[in-house]
Amino acid sequence: MAAAVLASTAALRSSPLASCSVRSGISSLTHKSLGAPKYTRRGGYIRCEGVRETVDRATKKEITKDEILQNQETNQSEKQSVFGAVPSSGSFYPRPEVERRPETGERSLGSIFAFDGAAPETINGRLAMVGIFWAAIAEKMSGLTVFDQLYTQGTGLVYYVALVPLIAYASIVPIFNGESTDARSFGPFTARAERWNGRLAMVGFLSLLLTESFIHAPVFTNFF
Repeated sequence: MAAAVLASTAALRSSPLASCSVRSGISSLTHKSLGAPKYTRRGGYIRCEGVRETVDRATKKEITKDEILQNQETNQSEKQSVFGAVPSSGSFYPRPEVERRPETGERSLGSIFAFDGAAPETINGRLAMVGIFWAAIAEKMSGLTVFDQLYTQGTGLVYYVALVPLIAYASIVPIFNGESTDARSFGPFTARAERWNGRLAMVGFLSLLLTESFIHAPVFTNFF
């Protein structure tokens, strides 16, 4: 028993993520290394206890109030809305950046789902990206337009109804915890890239629906 525990500890120490707690019976040997996840071995399996912390360190950056205020003062796009209105504190729209961001502003449903809140564009963009990808695959496989898949056949509507709350929930949980999409990045997967991809997908999905309503045929089957 002791030999097995020592062998397990040595193997985990050689791992790149060597922060482990190995337990078997009443024996316990631990090895901790700062900045790595902790593994616990119980009854023949190893459970990682620090994956979330490791992912946070690799992909998350803290956005401070001072940084937001500085950007609010220097960024020209933050000095007026797309409609030309100047952001004012406590207004319905547009609000200053420091008030609409989940890191420093109010985190109520009304605030995060406001016109300039953190949730609408994030959720709609992600749904549009998934939707246009799904449309391309489904049209190639079924030969049906998006409208036919949703309402005539009915199968697509079931998947859509199941997908919307799932993506919405996964998107608003970090916001309720005070984290915007700008706090996360991994390689090329930045918040700026996601916003532009989401905007293009929203325009593309709407264009797809309008085009198919005129030609009465699936776009991806006939033109791609």
